[in-house]
Amino acid sequence: MKSVFVTVGTTSFDDLIATVSSPAALQVLQSRGYQKLVLQVGRGELKPGPCSSPAVAVEAFRFKDSLAEDLGRADLVISHAGAGSCLETLEKGKPLVVVINEKLMNNHQLELAKQLHRDGHVVCCNCSTLVETLQTMDLTTLKPFPPGQPEKFALFLDKVVGFQ
Repeated sequence: MKSVFVTVGTTSFDDLIATVSSPAALQVLQSRGYQKLVLQVGRGELKPGPCSSPAVAVEAFRFKDSLAEDLGRADLVISHAGAGSCLETLEKGKPLVVVINEKLMNNHQLELAKQLHRDGHVVCCNCSTLVETLQTMDLTTLKPFPPGQPEKFALFLDKVVGFQ
């Protein structure tokens, strides 16, 4: 069963949860062969109950000790632009759609997402363009993220947020 895992980390990002679980997004996911949508909703107000669209089963939870199992099972990951969520997903070699939370102030996540996109590792969008992005994305063009080099990622992150 082809599945999509959505994570917002420890944050609240109800706009992402609402958009990805909307009828339009579910229809696109189903048209691309996905049959399951698992939502990690964090501290958000929105927590869709277990339900199903005609062809996509939807599950939701707030937190787990580890997301490794959910990431491992996913055929596609949709995530906020948090460094931890992005890095863990890329290390697992999963295709990643990064959704920028435009409501954040001093948004270092925007810089991280844009750089990962420029380097060809992720597809990047915001909530208003997510459904279109899911419809038109070509995951075969994504480049693998170099494994096992946390010091390079730390330098990259420092550069992106302006510490260098």
